[in-house]
Amino acid sequence: MQKHQCMCGNTNNHPEHAGRIQSIWSRLQETGLRAQCECIRGRKATLEELQTVHSEAHVLLYGTNPLRQKLDCSITPMFVRLPCGGIGVDSDTIWNEVHSSSAARLAVGSVVELVFKVATQELKNGFAVVRPPGHHAEESTPMGFCYFNSVAIAAKLLQQRLNINKILIVDWDVHHGNGTQQAFYDDPSVLYLSIHRYDDGNFFPGSGAPDEVGSGPGVGFNVNVAFTGGLEPPMSDAEYLAAFRSVVMPIANEFAPDIVLVSSGFDAVEGHPPPLGGYTLTAKCKYWRSVQRYSLHLGLSLLEAKRGDSEEAEAVSAMASLSVANTNAMDQRSEEEPMEEEEPL
Repeated sequence: MQKHQCMCGNTNNHPEHAGRIQSIWSRLQETGLRAQCECIRGRKATLEELQTVHSEAHVLLYGTNPLRQKLDCSITPMFVRLPCGGIGVDSDTIWNEVHSSSAARLAVGSVVELVFKVATQELKNGFAVVRPPGHHAEESTPMGFCYFNSVAIAAKLLQQRLNINKILIVDWDVHHGNGTQQAFYDDPSVLYLSIHRYDDGNFFPGSGAPDEVGSGPGVGFNVNVAFTGGLEPPMSDAEYLAAFRSVVMPIANEFAPDIVLVSSGFDAVEGHPPPLGGYTLTAKCKYWRSVQRYSLHLGLSLLEAKRGDSEEAEAVSAMASLSVANTNAMDQRSEEEPMEEEEPL
């Protein structure tokens, strides 16, 4: 996953780069949290797993080596030349024809592997440090640094393989998870709850209005807490904590999920520039801890650390989140010998 980066070689041009997960990993090691956790082996998602959410054409294009498809002239217009000289699928989502497909599949497969260990109670909870992120990826469209929707795919597989019927997905990235919303918009067995900056549709990706509540049997199972008003003042700990206590908790409690999946983007934390975040949450905000404790109270939870545009803010926030999960889980860890340690994915 660290090899997925723009072919221009300059990470300063791209907020989503390999340094993100390396910063998180380094911080976890420095604080000793890494030593208190069990690492599991990641794997690539299969093409069939990817197709639980994405179209066959999308999976073949972004999940296989495009070098095999260079003779297909219809593919060329789907990639663009970036100002830095690299290649992208849009103006800010880079594509490395050697490493991107493998990295994207490894991110999905690692999340799926961890989700199933939690769902089958082999593990109490889990924290997946992966990239590229996924919640913007739609059925046939990559965008916002995302190619495949890891959490949505994991949820679909839980439904299909384990017959889990009540899944809560909490998305606290500052950007709305349009891809995850699309995947379950008419599905009453998955409650998607997003807290994000909206600004009347003027903040990327433009979706996530409060009146987007689901369709058909899924009406009422798509909840958008959409902050509007720009950055005067920016949203902070108080607003997020109030939203969690007055909206998120009551709805989640009534839904009573069997498992909680958290799309854990940290770009609402102070330190991200206005175009990429602009809010001023603190890394140790009680909001993060409240979400973690609620998820753990339910017994089964999985966090996917997927996105942030400030390495330092993201690393500190990830450490704070994992410390809460680890504190709640330590008393329940078995005395079994841990699995063989893996290098950071």
